[in-house]
Amino acid sequence: MGYFRCPLLLILLLLCLANIITGVPLVPALCIFGDSVTDVGNNNYVTTLLRANFFPYGRDFVTHKPTGRFCNGKLAADYTAEYLGFDTYPPPYLSPANDTLLLTGANFASAGSGFYDTTSHLYQAITLSEQVSYYREWQNQVVRIAGNERANTIFSGGIHILSAGSSDFLLNYYINPLLNALYTPSQFSDMLLRSYSIFIQDLYGLGVRRIGVTTLPPIGCLPAAITLFGFGSSNCILRLNRDAMMFNNKLNTTSQKLIARYPDLKHVVFDIYQPLLDMIQQPSDNGFLESKRGCCGTGTIETSLLCNAMSIGTCSNATGYVFWDGFHPSEAANQIMSQNLLRQGINLIS
Repeated sequence: MGYFRCPLLLILLLLCLANIITGVPLVPALCIFGDSVTDVGNNNYVTTLLRANFFPYGRDFVTHKPTGRFCNGKLAADYTAEYLGFDTYPPPYLSPANDTLLLTGANFASAGSGFYDTTSHLYQAITLSEQVSYYREWQNQVVRIAGNERANTIFSGGIHILSAGSSDFLLNYYINPLLNALYTPSQFSDMLLRSYSIFIQDLYGLGVRRIGVTTLPPIGCLPAAITLFGFGSSNCILRLNRDAMMFNNKLNTTSQKLIARYPDLKHVVFDIYQPLLDMIQQPSDNGFLESKRGCCGTGTIETSLLCNAMSIGTCSNATGYVFWDGFHPSEAANQIMSQNLLRQGINLIS
């Protein structure tokens, strides 16, 4: 009876059992798109300052080496790959990955990217439209290796996950007076969602049938957002969180319209807003000690180049922290969020 009071635990047990019995992942491939929350090293291969290929990034990763992940260890996408039964993580597409590895998916995400291509241009990141172009290249490679029939099964049966939007607001809209003058947060959201809709339709046209997209997190609670917009307060910035909730409502509406348009599309909107907010507001309930500051440096603003081996004050044990740096969750928080993603995304697997 105890297991049935915890449906997530039951789901995890059943998934693990299925993988142990068959030795085969639950889906043929996992492909990842988006920004720094999902980038596993693509920015190492482009000309940008937004990189995480130096210590202390990666210090708690399985190799204890920096990879380009904006985290002390694993991303939520890494845990998702494990839960789905993969024994490797989708490699950064721009890395020299071997052909066999590419058959099980790839990661196209780039720190600083967003729905709005201009956001990516500001930080010399890979735009979302360029990520789709790279995905087309990946498909051609898979066809060359596996043949058309098997490749089409990989494309239609593989799970595709997108995480974007935070950079559009925090690294562009909120600090760009021109955008503020031209668009309200609602109008800016509408513009982003037009790009999102095109992204989904492009993937659908390429044979993709299983897509998950994450909501915006509570961006007003990120340590860097509190530092930049809190005017000395240590509390979450409510107007930023309201903008995130407004965007998320529009994202759900847009997604429902896409599902109605493409009945054979399995599409899930993953809510990361509430799970992360719960960790921030009730840290002890989730095993954390600190939820307002990141582990790296002062924990108030550091990210990318500002979070480095010389940063003073970096914590020795990140497991008690919700955030690793000023913008990104710790490995411990990513594991909890990934479990939530799995529970919400059962429809993508079945």
